[in-house]
Amino acid sequence: MTRVLVRRPSPALAEGELTHFERVPVDYDLALRQWQQYVAALDAAGFAPIELAPADDQPDGVFVEDTVVLLGSVAVLTNPGADSRKGEIDSMANALSDLGFEIHRISAPGTLEGGDVLKIGKTIYVGRSSRTNDEGIRQLAAIGSANGYETITVPVTKTLHLKSQVTALPDGTVIGHPDIVDAPESFATYLDVPEIEGIAVVVVGDDAVLISASAPRTAELLRSRGLNVVETPITEFEKMEGCVTCLSVRARVLD
Repeated sequence: MTRVLVRRPSPALAEGELTHFERVPVDYDLALRQWQQYVAALDAAGFAPIELAPADDQPDGVFVEDTVVLLGSVAVLTNPGADSRKGEIDSMANALSDLGFEIHRISAPGTLEGGDVLKIGKTIYVGRSSRTNDEGIRQLAAIGSANGYETITVPVTKTLHLKSQVTALPDGTVIGHPDIVDAPESFATYLDVPEIEGIAVVVVGDDAVLISASAPRTAELLRSRGLNVVETPITEFEKMEGCVTCLSVRARVLD
């Protein structure tokens, strides 16, 4: 069984960090309902949810992906580039320690956020962004190399994180939207999708993905490629530069 780590949104969600988006009103009650639907969709796909301790004083705490990078049995706790997010790390550390992961940490002056990390097989693509710096990438690459991973750095200037512009399908094909991808040539196999909201997918099976309900044309494109596509609404999180990947961390149960 694979666990999925999640955290319910803070009532202060609308006060979270924004880098590329203009601030607009966020409906917290709707955000909470959408988060519950998202968790239910993962549960239905066979993932066992583990809810991290609430962090009502952390507006961005719902975006748990940014706090850790999992490399097999190794958990690399990040050092977020946004100071306001550093208080999110300890609760993730406690949960992963309880699950038996070997814990490593990115230390200052290195910064790293999990949204900048895209793993495909034994390759780690890391976005050099406003939140992840060269020293953070160096530290992650060293840990990755010790565990059999190769690291490739990708420039990120058009979005908050690397996974705000590309993610990968179950077969390793990287998808993105031409308006926001900095370096599509970085990836061995790349496919444009028709909607910006459609670039983010969570792989939930060998032929199944979870995607935002804001991208119906992308969902149809992926279905035409033989994928089972589960759509879930996340509009309130998209307003805060979030997507389906950053709302959870999938963690395989260790023997």
